Amino acid sequence: MKSLTTKLKLLRPVLTSLCSYSSTDQTLLLNEFTRFCYQRDLPKALRVMDTLQSHGLWADSATYSELIKCCMSHRAVHEGNLVRRHLYFNGHQPMLFLANVLINMYVKFNLLTDAHNVFDEMPLRNVVSWTTMISAYSKSKQQQKALELLDALSVFDEMVTGDAIVWNSIIGGFAQNSKSDEALKLFKRMKRGGFTAEQATLTSVLRACTGLTLLELGMQAHVHIVKYDQDLILNNALVDMYCKCGSLDDARRVFNGMKERDVITWSTMISGLAQNGYSQEALKLFESMKASGTKPNYITIVGVLFACSHAGLLEDGWYYFRSMKKLYGIDPVREHYGCMIDLLGKAGKLDDAVKLLNEMECEPDAVTWRTLLGACRVQGNMVLAEYAAKKVIELDPDDAGTYTVLSNIYANSQKWDSVEEIRTQMRDRGVKKEPGCSWIEVNKKIHAFIIGDESHPLIVEVKEKLKQLIDRMIGIGYVPETNFVLQDLEGEQMEDSLRHHSEKLALAFGLMTLPLGKVIRIRKNLRICGDCHVFFKLASKLEKRSVVIRDPIRYHHFEDGKCSCGDYW
Repeated sequence: MKSLTTKLKLLRPVLTSLCSYSSTDQTLLLNEFTRFCYQRDLPKALRVMDTLQSHGLWADSATYSELIKCCMSHRAVHEGNLVRRHLYFNGHQPMLFLANVLINMYVKFNLLTDAHNVFDEMPLRNVVSWTTMISAYSKSKQQQKALELLDALSVFDEMVTGDAIVWNSIIGGFAQNSKSDEALKLFKRMKRGGFTAEQATLTSVLRACTGLTLLELGMQAHVHIVKYDQDLILNNALVDMYCKCGSLDDARRVFNGMKERDVITWSTMISGLAQNGYSQEALKLFESMKASGTKPNYITIVGVLFACSHAGLLEDGWYYFRSMKKLYGIDPVREHYGCMIDLLGKAGKLDDAVKLLNEMECEPDAVTWRTLLGACRVQGNMVLAEYAAKKVIELDPDDAGTYTVLSNIYANSQKWDSVEEIRTQMRDRGVKKEPGCSWIEVNKKIHAFIIGDESHPLIVEVKEKLKQLIDRMIGIGYVPETNFVLQDLEGEQMEDSLRHHSEKLALAFGLMTLPLGKVIRIRKNLRICGDCHVFFKLASKLEKRSVVIRDPIRYHHFEDGKCSCGDYW
């Protein structure tokens, strides 16, 4: 197939000089140009465009719009540049509508610098101009540039900032690119400005609240959603947000009030119940889903198997795993195998777990081997743990968590030389252990606590509150489980290392600042350790407070000395 450039050279129709053209002749030529553009005959259209340019003639904006669309459909970047040069030739300025089309063309070509150059050359801009550029930067993960444009928009064009399209676009871009904090800040600015959030924006806000476990702000967003009563997508996002913020009562309330449910609705609720420790309820809901006539998908089965693995339901897990293909036509994928390997490992059936891993129809990835490693941690199997860790590191050399789990296993067996060897490997390979960090929301503000960090303005008071709590707990029988300390320390040093785990600091701060009756919700970046798990059970009973901790694996609901996980985690 000849290139467009070659076609241009071959197409050399004899065009009479426009100097001798009458107005009728010029009209005929412009009509010819229009016909080629609408027929999407790019080579002929560009040839006539050159002739028009040489005689200082331009067609109407709608015709050029068709020509630009033709360039876009052919991915003809060079030809698109020719059209742009023609439109700006000899000081000519295209109309606002056409400049926006040019910006859109460069955005589609992923040439954001060129798009921004056209944007900068525009003497006037409208909401389409701003929205196109802001959306382009947001979607390309250049959030800072998107934010700079938004700030410029608020300074130089107050009228345009009244259009919610711009806000909706950039908030969605931030949320989709995991910039939850920035998305929520912009949503607050949007509300202060009196702008109306669209359904897509509210979905993005709920996604951001979910990522940061911001229940209070999520509940505020819920208020805005009331006007979209029975909107399936928004209600699904609400169920997901409440589940992932550990507010199961609210999730159930939204779910039960939905007149329409799809497979996403059911799957979200089943997974949410399972992750929060309500495995039996999750399995009952799965039966209700089938009774409703909704066909499960592979995500539904992941939630079901997750429920089994986190409640030790071995027989149920095998049944659902073995029947998923026959009953629902779903082939098992890594996530399904991972749940079963986790279930078998926690049940002490490591040989069966390894056998299943070797029988996988897909290649085990780092997550699969990491799951087996976690099971080895539970069972204290150092030999298999070392093998699994080696496999993880082969696939993901920078995974600090694998080194940490292996250190845990060695530390539990008092093998401090092996712990030191792991640390040496990490130093040599430039792998840094992620410090424990916990977040808590108080009065719509996020407070972070990092082990060893003293930057929080109330850290002195928080530590004193924690000390008082620990002293009271020791008085009723609490003994720090020092086998969870990954250092070769002695007695009181070990206890002091455990004392200031980040989730304990967050709890102390919550007790200081949240009123009685308010659930204390904490999010942690690392898995909760055994000592902290015991600590929080006792603290919930002693303080008569409900506490929810979300770690990377699951949720723990502590109340009256018990945890929703049933100590099976």
